[in-house]
Amino acid sequence: VGVGVASSKPCMLMCPLGNTDTGQRDFKQEPKLCSLPHEVEAAHSEVSKVDSNDEDSEDIFYKFVIFHADSDINEAIRVQNLLQNTFCIKPGIIFAEMPCGRHLLENLNNAVNGSAWTIILLTENFLSEVWYKFQSYASLINALNKPHKYNSFIPMRPLNNPLPRGKMPFVLQTIKVLEEGSPAFAKQVGKIFQESKYRHQQAIWRKEMKETRAIGMVEEICKDR
Repeated sequence: VGVGVASSKPCMLMCPLGNTDTGQRDFKQEPKLCSLPHEVEAAHSEVSKVDSNDEDSEDIFYKFVIFHADSDINEAIRVQNLLQNTFCIKPGIIFAEMPCGRHLLENLNNAVNGSAWTIILLTENFLSEVWYKFQSYASLINALNKPHKYNSFIPMRPLNNPLPRGKMPFVLQTIKVLEEGSPAFAKQVGKIFQESKYRHQQAIWRKEMKETRAIGMVEEICKDR
């Protein structure tokens, strides 16, 4: 179940890979079972009171997230500003803005599931960073496994230091790439980032958020007994 991207104070540097074992959490822990039908009903009732049009201040469903190599932060910011300011596709986020102090896999999960489109910045640095390649392939698998995420994985060759087509991994060669240097770039952007698709994913995300909160409330009740 996807969760929202927390609006904690961002860290503009990638969290070091060496800290991945620190504070690691069990993200797939199954909820405890307990015979509390009225408490469960009460928990769902509390969650349903949240207006679907009013997101919690800490829950933002982004239109896009940009995955990038550590050395491509400035380029990622440039592309982020281009999409937000020139094409009015906002809000967007780059992976370097994800909250530091969290497990990298948690940030990866939040970034992919808390946004409508995942943009992979294909520069020469793509092949040199193992973690970045892992992010990319994990995002692709997520897009393939979830029907509502179909066509949400967007490889992009930016203007600056683009990865030559001949060096692209085979799996990415089978996917249509967004070419910033192409005369048809603006048309491609308009075709990909459609508001109707964003709203559809946002509605699914909100439903998942409510379900996650309800489970959390039931778990807390179980712990207190």
